[in-house]
Amino acid sequence: MASLVICCFLVVLFSACHEVSSTSDQLCIEKEANKTYNCENLGLSEIPDTLPNTTEFLEFSFNFLPTIQNTTFSRLINLTFLDLTRCQINWIHDDTFQSHHQLSTLILTGNPLIFMAETAFNGPKSLKHLFLIQTGISSLEFIPPHNLENLESLHLGSNHISSIKLPNDFPAGNLKVLDFQNNAIHYFSREDMNSLKQATNLSLNFNGNDIKGIEPGAFSSQFFQSLNFGGTRDLSVIFNGLRNSTIQSLWLGTFEDIDNQYLSSATFQGLCDTSVESINLQKHHFSDFSSTTFRCFAQLQNLDLTATHLQELPSGIEGMNSLKKLVLNVNKFDQLCQINAANFPSLTHLYVKGNMKKLHLGTGCLEKLENLQKLDLSHSGIEASDCCNLQLKNLPRLQSLNLSYNELIGFQREAFQACPQLEILDLSFTHLHVSAPQSPFQNLHHLKILNLSHSFLDTSNQLLLAGLPDLRHLNLRGNRFQDGSIPKNNLLQTVGSLEILVLSSSDLLSIDQQAFHSLDKVSHVDLSHNNLTSNSIDALSHLKGIYLNLAANAIGIISPHLLSILSQQSTINLSHNPLDCTCSNIHFLTWYKENLQKLEDLEETVCANPPSLQGVQLSDVQLSCGITPVGILFLTVFFLLVSILLIFAIKFFLRWKYQHI
Repeated sequence: MASLVICCFLVVLFSACHEVSSTSDQLCIEKEANKTYNCENLGLSEIPDTLPNTTEFLEFSFNFLPTIQNTTFSRLINLTFLDLTRCQINWIHDDTFQSHHQLSTLILTGNPLIFMAETAFNGPKSLKHLFLIQTGISSLEFIPPHNLENLESLHLGSNHISSIKLPNDFPAGNLKVLDFQNNAIHYFSREDMNSLKQATNLSLNFNGNDIKGIEPGAFSSQFFQSLNFGGTRDLSVIFNGLRNSTIQSLWLGTFEDIDNQYLSSATFQGLCDTSVESINLQKHHFSDFSSTTFRCFAQLQNLDLTATHLQELPSGIEGMNSLKKLVLNVNKFDQLCQINAANFPSLTHLYVKGNMKKLHLGTGCLEKLENLQKLDLSHSGIEASDCCNLQLKNLPRLQSLNLSYNELIGFQREAFQACPQLEILDLSFTHLHVSAPQSPFQNLHHLKILNLSHSFLDTSNQLLLAGLPDLRHLNLRGNRFQDGSIPKNNLLQTVGSLEILVLSSSDLLSIDQQAFHSLDKVSHVDLSHNNLTSNSIDALSHLKGIYLNLAANAIGIISPHLLSILSQQSTINLSHNPLDCTCSNIHFLTWYKENLQKLEDLEETVCANPPSLQGVQLSDVQLSCGITPVGILFLTVFFLLVSILLIFAIKFFLRWKYQHI
């Protein structure tokens, strides 16, 4: 009896742990007709019969396939992408993919693999991307090398691999990406690296492996697209081990939970004998930070010092004339002058984003950077009462400036004379004070993108945007207009070149019919998240073929005369409006069903009225607004009564007439 109870318990337990089925009440989701399907997490133990033979892209993760063999997917011969993440696969048998000549990407992530047959990957003629992340692999000998000649990326992260030595017969000639992050690799020998010499321009990822030693010459005379040694505690091991190699991008950042050795001038000694174009040192600490620290950085073009706890860069740094991009995000500068920009005269890109202290711009701190093209000073607590000619002095080639997410910044007339070549200007989420009625942008004849969202603008200043003849994209989101209305005469009249206009979340109640009359080139208008009614659609009557976003407004009934305006647009979003689904709106409802191809977000375009149809998609509404049988009966009785009364009235009139002759 006891054994029977135990058996029953085990059966129940197994059923609970492996609740699978050969079919599912839930159907796979079709993403592209007859080609792309998502069957994730449906408890399937085999390929559903409902999947067409023409399927090319299949997401089948989080199902139950403990064993896969040559019959498992044999029907789907057109597969190019197959995702089998966490399907509890233990065994991959011979010729499993023999029928899949076009298979390009195979994802086996998170499967506890016990066995892969030597011919497991036979069949695909161009298998390019293989993911074996978190599969319990401890040796590269486990991977069958047959038919992997075209492999470009091999992802082996989160396993137990301690040596990167590939088997002698492994075809590495076309490999471009080899990912070993979060394994147990601590040492590189010459033999390890020689096994990779077939590959050229390789990207290697050893992030999360604390490298403790590299045999001298292991990386010598090799070229790498990128190397990632993130999380290594002693970077001198890396720099000494990479001598005489050429590296496009070297990522050496660390993480907050790792106890790293502080960086000193001696740490970088090996860099003097290495050719590196880009280095990332994020979140490290420097022990002696001086001009000699950069002695071996002369060849660098990109340097990322994000969150390296810097308060200033030393003056007198020599030889860094090749540096083009410098990233100093999330540091602790008091003033912009503390970066000593003159050390880097060839800079084209400078980022001082997210400074941990309130950053003071100073005067002429960047004036030696005549070649600077992009400057990002966002999220840095900047306050300036009169910006920006003195602060950005002598930046004639600056094309992109980001001052978003700062504090109060004041502008006078022609505030950007120092950088007349600006094409992109982002001032979003910064409180702007403009001396009205002037334009701070007067001389920016090349400006194409201007982001003024949530900047507390005085939108009644009709000259605010004057002097921008080439402006294409204007974002005014979150700026309020007087009385919630855009009048006929407004600040948009001077920007006739606009192609994209964003006025969302601006508490708009109405738009004058002539408010946009100067915008004859616009192709994208976003009026979402306001309180507009359908009457404001009249302002768009002269526009054709635009993308129109009216989502989340107060539109209930759309009059028939407005339908012609909507018909001439390319794409319209009316979702999240209190739309009326009664016969009062029958003309719009009919138009809606006839124009589904130009409407987006259909699932969220639902009825608000009447209560019986709340939440119903407009495309599913069925109304009968003609005369019903009850109505016909009522009208018949009504006309009959009217006729009888009319007859009696005529008789009464004739009798009265004859009596008075």
